[in-house]
Amino acid sequence: MNSKYVLLGGLYFVQGMPYGLQSGLLPIYLRSVGLSFTKISLAKMLYLPWILKMLWAPLVDRYRTKQTWLVLSMSGLVLACLACATLSPETNFLPVAAMLLLMNFFVSVQDIAVDGVAVQLLGQDEIGYGNTIQVVAYKLGSVLAGGGLLTLMHLLGWGVLFLLLAVIYLLAILYVWSASELWLTVGRPSQDGQPRARTFNPWRILQELLYVPGTLWTAGFVLLYKLGEQGATTMFPLFLLDHGFSTQQLGFWNGVVAMVFSITGSSLGGQLMSKRRLSPRSLLKALLLLRFCSLNLQTFLVFIYDDGVSLFKGAAILSICVQHFIGGLITTLAFSTMMQCTQRADGSIQATHYSFLATLEVLGKLAFSTIVGSIVDWLGFASSFCCFLFLSFTSVLYVLNVPPESTWLDLQRP
Repeated sequence: MNSKYVLLGGLYFVQGMPYGLQSGLLPIYLRSVGLSFTKISLAKMLYLPWILKMLWAPLVDRYRTKQTWLVLSMSGLVLACLACATLSPETNFLPVAAMLLLMNFFVSVQDIAVDGVAVQLLGQDEIGYGNTIQVVAYKLGSVLAGGGLLTLMHLLGWGVLFLLLAVIYLLAILYVWSASELWLTVGRPSQDGQPRARTFNPWRILQELLYVPGTLWTAGFVLLYKLGEQGATTMFPLFLLDHGFSTQQLGFWNGVVAMVFSITGSSLGGQLMSKRRLSPRSLLKALLLLRFCSLNLQTFLVFIYDDGVSLFKGAAILSICVQHFIGGLITTLAFSTMMQCTQRADGSIQATHYSFLATLEVLGKLAFSTIVGSIVDWLGFASSFCCFLFLSFTSVLYVLNVPPESTWLDLQRP
């Protein structure tokens, strides 16, 4: 396998572990030791560094090397894990929360550096496979930390769990320090061959980012493309929970099996980007239409679902798997689209540019996730899914309206 793919796969794998830890393992563990739902809900605030990472992205872009930032960020993760190993969340909730917030800060720095490495290392014909590795490796790291370590929690305990994570990050540091591929990203000049002035004027930086061709269109796309899907994938399992499915059944079908379909879709998305003689715009349009059709069927199920009919249960499970499969396909293509846009930026701002788009992608999903429950409480499941359908269709319309400066979306692969 290409050594660049191995490097990026390893980096994205360890980067996904803190997310799985905090989204999968942490809420269940905290509840199992008797913490209130109020304290558990505060865990959402731990993702704040992912929204604010644009503030320190220019530092990663313009000072030192990506290799240096990777070593520093993962060293910080080692120290944060060691600190967590000495604390107990039952009696030291706030210190543990502070350490987890610090972990998210270091992971956000790592994310900026890894994305910058990926943008500079991958050629145009490697973007599809590269983003497949990004999405799949991140999901595998998340599943390992959120599912695998949760399974072993009763054997390992809280302290040993974080010691194990610290060892994993130490191994990652050694790998990064010895990775010859990272030296290819050292000191990359600007496109005109002249060194760029180091400026941290936020308005000037924003102007530079928006000046890159296709940035405004891509920013709008990453804000919109997941909204309908996010609402459906969040609320459909809860709909099934209210209609006879057990938590164990949902954990298996919506957690394990659906993740397998999502990873499979992500892998196929990279192959489509790399091998098929189709433009990114054509692929996105076809897959967004396919997702819209799938969501139509899921919405129809919400309207006619009968708890006592086994056929409906099977259809619901199939609907979950199909949605995650198509969602995996679209996610890989979306990140490939982001990377193609970023590669048109000056080399000195590429990591910042990609972080800007990635922040908007997270912001769109996170903001909608905070209100989707209120929408269901207010409108009910049936009307809410109609809203999700409308949001899903807006992303189709958006892709159909590509401005002239985004013509790279229409380029076919050789």
